[in-house]
Parts: sequence; structure tokens; C-alpha cells
Amino acid sequence: MTGLPVLPTSLVGSAPQPDWLIDRAQLSGRQPPRVRARELWRPAPEHLAEAQDDATEVAIRTQERAGLDIVTDGEIRRESYSNHFATALDGIDLDHPGTVISRSGTPAPVPRIVGPLHRPSPVQVRDLEFLRRRTDRAVKITVPGPFTMTQLSADEHYGDPEAVAMAYAALVNAEIRDLFAAGADIVQIDEPYLQARPDDARAFGLAAVTAALDGISGTTAVHLCFGYAALVHERPAGYSFLPELAGCPADQISIETAQSGLDLGVLADLAGKTVVLGVIDLSDTAVEPVDVVADRVRRAFRYTHPSALVIAPDCGMKYLPRESAEGKMRAMAGAAAVLRAELEDS
Repeated sequence: MTGLPVLPTSLVGSAPQPDWLIDRAQLSGRQPPRVRARELWRPAPEHLAEAQDDATEVAIRTQERAGLDIVTDGEIRRESYSNHFATALDGIDLDHPGTVISRSGTPAPVPRIVGPLHRPSPVQVRDLEFLRRRTDRAVKITVPGPFTMTQLSADEHYGDPEAVAMAYAALVNAEIRDLFAAGADIVQIDEPYLQARPDDARAFGLAAVTAALDGISGTTAVHLCFGYAALVHERPAGYSFLPELAGCPADQISIETAQSGLDLGVLADLAGKTVVLGVIDLSDTAVEPVDVVADRVRRAFRYTHPSALVIAPDCGMKYLPRESAEGKMRAMAGAAAVLRAELEDS
């Protein structure tokens, strides 16, 4: 991946889906679905794929128009960040889901594992190819991580959560290889449950992430977060699982700092990694001024070099109004321009 400026800008993954595509009121009134939730889509089934393609093109153009350097597909075709991949696997009984307790403490229906997990074909390669054909900018695509999928499934086959995590890791590894072969510049693993379940994360989560990235030669990222701001309102003072990722094979670690006001001294623990720095507060629809975003980025300069930073929102923008999301993207691009000029003058 070449040609990126210092302090490149990027979404974490998701962009808002248009209300003509998905029932946003219903989407916002529930936890992210872990099994399929076809009732969320507005178009008839025979028109859904075309509508998703059209909305994805809108998301790509919105990112380009806002000035982002790295473009995603906005996860427009997904009901949630995880279920698009997790429900495409064999070994799952989707007609009779299981139940687990989510990070918010509520029961959630999840895929029930009834046999060996198997990926019958690449899940997101078409999505990546669609994105790659429609932009000349660097492109990123996201895949749910093996540890998080383990936490969001009900196992009735393996009998051991570590074995489940390693089975998922093998499938994620194969998917990542296919995505790079199809033209991805960056592939990101989404692992919010490393933060939500730190004890299990230390026991086998890091090993699962390492296995998912084993032998991968492209630029990879791992995203941690405290949960969607629209659904999880309280932020802890710091991450319960972060320094451990210094030893994983990922090139980039994606964290949130805007809403939480995170002490950026934690960046010292990630020396050698590029940090995807979340500097856009997604709990507030108001668009931050450029100078506010720039100040949030400057906080990191005490602990790491600007060349080791990517400017991003705290998490996915899925739940924001579209106008707000585009304004916040523009604020990121504006802050990057200000900071680049300062660095050139220094």
C-alpha cells in the first residue's frame, strides 16, 4: 500500500445505511443482531442486492467527497458487523438459535454451533471487489474476529471455547487471504469482546487473533472498542485489554479516545504498531470543529510519531444520521490537513 499521506484518514468500518434501504428506527431500537434479521431491510428480497449495491456506491462517494484517504464499503450490506460473516458458515443451526448474555448484560439470540465450522466459500470477496472497482483510493474491509464470534455463539459441538475460537480463527485466516488476493489494501479484524471479556481474552483470545493473522502478508488491523455509543453510553476510564496486543501480528491497532477521553499514555504500550486513533465522538450527532479534532490527534504526539497514526472515528458510524456522519468525516479530513501543514512547517 503506497501513496498515503502522513496521518491518513479512514472510517473504522461502517457508514450509515440509508433509511430507504434499512429500517433505521428498528435498527437503533435493538442490540446488533447476531443471527439474521431480514425484517430490517425495506426492499423486497428480489431487489435487495441491487439496492445494497446502490447504497454502497453512495457510501463510497460520500467518503471520497469528504476527503478520506482510505475508503471502506461502509458495511452497507450487513445487518451488524458480525452476523454477515458468522451466519454464512456451515456447522450453524440458524433456524434454532442459541442464547448468550451480551456485553450489555441482556440475553441475545446467537448462532448455535451444531457441527464442525466450515466456510463453504469466500463471504466478502464480492463486497471487496465491488469496492475496489469503484475507487482509486486505498481500501479497507472488515471481518469479525474469532474471539468475538466465539463469545457470540452457542457451542453444542466443540465443548471448549478455545477450540471454538481456533476453529473460527482458521476460517477468518482463509477469508483474509482471499480478501488480499482480491485487492484489499487493509483488512481489519473487529474484536470488541477482547475488551468486554478480558479474562477469556487473556486465556485464549490473543492466541485466536494470532492464529487468524498467521502467515498474512498484507496490512492488517485489530479494532477494539467500548461498544456502539448509541447503545452503550458509559465509557470506562481505560481498556481492560490493550497492551497484550503489542505482541500480536497485526500492523495496526484501532482504539477509541474521543468519547472516553482515554489517557493516551497507553500508546507507549503499542510501540511498533500503527495506531488507528478514534478522535470522533459518536455519542453526539453535532459535528466537531476541525480544531477540536486536531487537538485530539495532537494529544497522541507525546507518545508516538505522527507517521504511526491513522485518524478515524471512535467506532463505526452505523447509527449516526447521514448528514452528521458526513460532517464528521469532513472534520477528520480538515484536521488532517491542518496537522500536515503544521508538520511541514516544523
